[in-house]
Amino acid sequence: MRLFVRHRTHYRFQEPQARLVQLLRMTPGDHAGQNVASWSIDVDRDVRLKPARDGYGNATTMLYVDGPLDGIVITVAGEVLTEDRAGLVSGTPEPLPPLAFLQPTPATAADAAIRDFVADLHLATDPLTGAHMLAEAIHDRMVLEDPRLDDDHRAAAVFASGRSDARGLAQLLIAAARTAGYPARYVAGHLFRPYEAETKAAHGWAELYVDGYGWIGFDAHEGRCPTDCYVRVAVGLDHREAAPVAGARIGGGGEVLDINVHVGLEPPQPD
Repeated sequence: MRLFVRHRTHYRFQEPQARLVQLLRMTPGDHAGQNVASWSIDVDRDVRLKPARDGYGNATTMLYVDGPLDGIVITVAGEVLTEDRAGLVSGTPEPLPPLAFLQPTPATAADAAIRDFVADLHLATDPLTGAHMLAEAIHDRMVLEDPRLDDDHRAAAVFASGRSDARGLAQLLIAAARTAGYPARYVAGHLFRPYEAETKAAHGWAELYVDGYGWIGFDAHEGRCPTDCYVRVAVGLDHREAAPVAGARIGGGGEVLDINVHVGLEPPQPD
């Protein structure tokens, strides 16, 4: 499938900022089933951009801009060719061994309720069957919601509430998978939905390391493995470590964040 992606992030600051430094994890890479035909990063002011690669193998870009700054718009866009590999992931940079993805984080720590839930599933001894059982059980148990940036996306809070968006369900699946002995990681990326070309957030899912197969993607929100409708961008132990934008600013006041994501079979219309 040929997918066109545009991810726009607009920051508005209540007070002028003296300096802004951002880490961008917004550039997808080539691997089996995904080829980037074109990609660009555009900013609405004069900035310095420094490409690099982080400890997870993600392509990153450091953004530096001096103030006074009352706002900034960061737009990434491109064309990606995808194919359906039933969730199997190969050909990606893997600087860390799978066992590194067994360690919990505050956002993916399993509490007693999650551990009991996993134990009660009596997962199959076959690793692949067990991984599918776990992802399907979480999808079936939870109420699915649209993206909500103000929600508590910690795995324990998500499980207790019984509802969440894609980010929360991915972190819940990661916590449950690690409890069951599967190395698991968060994937930040994009999802093409024919009925919804524009959204207010990037998509997220999980990858589990399955003995005999390697890394396999599982989208607990959609109830399936990633297909050719998915564009894989970055991975981490949790959402925070794979988030599209992270950084710091020098200046007071609050900020307002507006995100718009287009994923479609045609390029987005110019604003």
